[in-house]
Amino acid sequence: MLAACGGAGSDEDRSSGALATIVVNSPAAIAQASADDYEANANGLITATTLKRWTSNWVANRPAGVTGKLIIFQASAGPAGAEYIKPNNLAVFTYLSPSSEWIQTRSNGVILTPSMVPDGPTMDALLAKYNIDPKNDMVVCAQGTGNTGNAMAQGRCWYALRYWGMDAKNLALLNGGNQWINGNGLAAGDFATTASAAPGAGRASVKDLRVDNSALLATFEDLLNVLPANDANLRSDGVMIWDARSVGQFSAGERLEQGDSGFAACGSPICVPAAGYDYMKSFQNSGSRQGHPRGTLQLNFSNLLDASKGFAYKPKAQIAAYMNGDADSNGVRMIDAAYIGVGGGAAYQAGDTVYVYCETTFRAMITGMASAVIMGYPTRFYDGAMVEWNSLSNLADATGQAILPADSPWRTDLKSFFRPASSPSLVAQRSIVDAYATHANRIVLDDKSYKQNLGGAGGGGSGAPPNPCGG
Repeated sequence: MLAACGGAGSDEDRSSGALATIVVNSPAAIAQASADDYEANANGLITATTLKRWTSNWVANRPAGVTGKLIIFQASAGPAGAEYIKPNNLAVFTYLSPSSEWIQTRSNGVILTPSMVPDGPTMDALLAKYNIDPKNDMVVCAQGTGNTGNAMAQGRCWYALRYWGMDAKNLALLNGGNQWINGNGLAAGDFATTASAAPGAGRASVKDLRVDNSALLATFEDLLNVLPANDANLRSDGVMIWDARSVGQFSAGERLEQGDSGFAACGSPICVPAAGYDYMKSFQNSGSRQGHPRGTLQLNFSNLLDASKGFAYKPKAQIAAYMNGDADSNGVRMIDAAYIGVGGGAAYQAGDTVYVYCETTFRAMITGMASAVIMGYPTRFYDGAMVEWNSLSNLADATGQAILPADSPWRTDLKSFFRPASSPSLVAQRSIVDAYATHANRIVLDDKSYKQNLGGAGGGGSGAPPNPCGG
């Protein structure tokens, strides 16, 4: 498996024993830096003004190097009067594609985990459904109605396509939801009441993309390998680990922020909960514990979005300041395990690889896009996230049995700050595949094999569940 923890460049994959002519990219090679002004972007994070120029005359105004169709995916319909960005159904198509199409339950060899990047056959089915030519078409992942959930969903769209090898020049995120871009780049006449019908006529495959971007996905084994010995922010270890969840979840209820259940204002962005606070309010998905991996920094994903602009990303300068450790005008900043701001210059360090996660890496799509697509920093998505991490424990579930045996090599509780569930009866049973597996990279190996027509190592998964990550 490619370690890919930073550094520029790429290499050819010879893992099959013969030259496979697949370029293997590092996180640094996959990342792309936005212009300071998003209006100047022709891929990555684009504005409605750019999209308007494209839709008004796609053939004449296509970005350099793009020769195919313009395909727009909306995670939902927009509000009345701005339901769908208007297609011409000749060269410009707008499809309704919810986040459930871009996730899948899969086995990493140790545990079954929901909301993972889809496997090769699932991606090929999407290419066929929407007649996508991944080498030549331009795909824009859009929200539809702007809200936190749809901002996450457009990230899942981008992540799946980029992971499977779609070039950066052929892939974009539309900044802001339809309720805001209607009047800010687009006008009422630029919308339609219905989406394009999925043709189901595509013949392309992700195998056609002779690029391996699987380093975008970090397994829990990868994360275990980069954690510090203690729960401290190390600035010289080459990684920055970013928890996109709330302070309440990061701290397992030891501290709260606005939006956390039970939060009461105290004159500071982060407050001690009232006496008698039930820390179980911070738990999700009937987990065995709550907390965070060692050495993690926390900044809630919602700080990166502007709700007044259809949940568009804030300016690049503000995102750079957050990632530097600076406080915003409300005093919000990245915090460490002591629940205090790390201070300017103490968060991202030049050359770091950024690891992002939340509960199911939906919220972390926002932090990941900010890091990889706006700042251009080497970034990896811990796709299994805390729903997986908090399951890999020598703690009892509702059956009375420990989820993992004490001698399993995959106990993440040993490298975490956590508070266990107040009762095993509150802990749902997990689907452990092999508590003693040699590695936890089955998903990546299966996907590499699919690219090379070698057949999978097993794996696969079930249909996509609803998003349990929340807004």
